[in-house]
Amino acid sequence: MDLEKRIHQDHLLRRTKVAADTVLTWLSPDFDRMYMPAGWDSVPPEQLLKASLLIALYSVHSERAFCEEIEYNLLNR
Repeated sequence: MDLEKRIHQDHLLRRTKVAADTVLTWLSPDFDRMYMPAGWDSVPPEQLLKASLLIALYSVHSERAFCEEIEYNLLNR
C-alpha cells in the first residue's frame, strides 16, 4: 500500500512535514556534532522532534499512546 496515495495532497500535515523537514535539515549538522561517533545507536533527534510535533498537534497524552496511534492512523506514518 502506498501511503502517499492514501493521504490528500492538500492535507495540513503535508505542509507541516515540509516545514519541519526544512528546519530539521538546517539543524542536522548541530545534532551531528552533539553525538559521539561511537557508542550506542539511538533514534535520530530529527525523528524524535517530528514525533513530538505530532504528539502536540494531535494532543496525544503520552509517547506510549502515540506509538499505539501510529499502528492505527496512516497519517502519522
